[in-house]
Amino acid sequence: MIRKGPRPCNYTFNVMILGFCRKGLLRVGESLLHVMWKFQCDPDVIAYNIVINANCVRGQTLDALHWVHLMTSRACKPSIVTFSTILNALCKEGNLVEARKLFDGIPDMGDPPSTIIYNTMMDGYVKARDMGQANMIYEEMMNKGISPDGITFNILIAGYYKYGREEDADRLLRDLSVSGLVPDSSLYDILVSGLCWAGRLDDAMEFLEDILEKGLPLSAVAFNSVIATCSRVGLEHKAYKAYKFMIAFGITPSSSTCSSLLMGLSKKGNLQEARELLSFINGLSKAGLVEEAYDIFLDMSRKGFVPNNFVYNSLIGGFCNCGKLSDALKLESEMRKKGLLPDIYTTNMIINGFCKQGRMKSAVDTFMDMYRSGLTPDIVTYNTLIGGYCKAFDLAGADEFLCKMHASGWEPDITTYNIRMQGFCSVRKINRAVMMLDELVSGGVVPDTVTYNTLMNGACVDILDRAMILMAKLLKLAFLPNIVTTNVLLSQFCKQGMPEKALMWGQKFSDIPIWFDDITYKLLERAYHNMQEGSKISSGTPEKSLFLDFLMYITYDYLCRNKPHK
Repeated sequence: MIRKGPRPCNYTFNVMILGFCRKGLLRVGESLLHVMWKFQCDPDVIAYNIVINANCVRGQTLDALHWVHLMTSRACKPSIVTFSTILNALCKEGNLVEARKLFDGIPDMGDPPSTIIYNTMMDGYVKARDMGQANMIYEEMMNKGISPDGITFNILIAGYYKYGREEDADRLLRDLSVSGLVPDSSLYDILVSGLCWAGRLDDAMEFLEDILEKGLPLSAVAFNSVIATCSRVGLEHKAYKAYKFMIAFGITPSSSTCSSLLMGLSKKGNLQEARELLSFINGLSKAGLVEEAYDIFLDMSRKGFVPNNFVYNSLIGGFCNCGKLSDALKLESEMRKKGLLPDIYTTNMIINGFCKQGRMKSAVDTFMDMYRSGLTPDIVTYNTLIGGYCKAFDLAGADEFLCKMHASGWEPDITTYNIRMQGFCSVRKINRAVMMLDELVSGGVVPDTVTYNTLMNGACVDILDRAMILMAKLLKLAFLPNIVTTNVLLSQFCKQGMPEKALMWGQKFSDIPIWFDDITYKLLERAYHNMQEGSKISSGTPEKSLFLDFLMYITYDYLCRNKPHK
């Protein structure tokens, strides 16, 4: 084109920059901005916005800020999109100091801040639990005569409810109801969102039903709040019930509705329900359900519903958890074809899927591809790979990735230490696990219940003298037992030929009472089954039996003293 065709224009450059950025070739896209002048083209606000957004998506907000300052120095006026993009990224990172600096400098670089900009800052402060600053932004907005919208009040009221300031939320709602600043339908949406943030899901659903029965106007926003909250806290069936309810009243589901439901259903492994939901939204009958995710997404696109990264990641995570990696990889390929760039969450889920199947070479290949795609591995990436090697009993491989993790500037967190301890315990290297405990404590990392339960499980199969020393360490660190601790010890009674002890302690715990989970019941069933076949069971040593009884008594005593009061 450059040699034989017409001279490229701004539109041509913008399309090329966008294409390179979407393919993860950010530096190539940025370089085009520096050569545009050779073709008598000055980069416009659209070109700058593309690279600013691409940097923000990759977590490179300082680079994005550099581009903002560069565009203003070149007399290119930033737009609302420019400021809202970078402010949103800074707020998501919790970098509110830098966000505030940029916010205060907006009048000097462009037009005065709009409602959208104020909402972005307000939301950042609310998420940072700084309701005082959020209120100051709101008051500044009102003093400057900038009209708030439904989103403004939604942010504030959700923050009040979320952080237990229900009186302030109720006061603001009362003021709104008489001010006429927002229509009644938006007011209902705000109230439902607030109830959801306060954890009052039943009240939110009851309010929705009451409003609909009275024939008052209601939008999909209120239902989206209920569905998203239900999905987030694991109440997928309630979310699906709310979805059916909105359909029954003729309210059209939005993209947000679908995304929230897909996330919840896929996390639970209910992929068939997720498929049915997508097919239902797109007017497909259940009899015509397609099995492959690719065909479902084609149908969605033809019906006008364009899946985004959030939806793709929900299903990819679900397929990986179910061991259907081929389906997950098809979806990832489909994302790229539709111009969506797989992000760090996508890649981490696929790496985790490979690790679960013991396909460590494929997991490492995916890890290496991250760099070629412009992604930077995070702590989750390294922990996943370290965990994969530990499960494969390849501790040398785990050590190698621990070194890579250090070299990349990541410090091990409690999850890293727990994974390593579990790896050492699984190959009976209890001394190494204890060394890891000493290392994390000296490094200022606080052990959690997973740490304690992992080491306790290792101690129970170790030589008695070492096991007692390890338990003394755990008690010194203020070990707090829980139901998982109970399960660990019940399991050890069964493994070491003492099912009668497991049943005896199970009975004592049920008298507290504490909530047994599915694992507890399975262990007690196993103990009962072993009792029935007593002739085949070898009795544990008296010393080990006494040691396990001691550990169980500590657990029992703690749970007794801390049982919930009715």
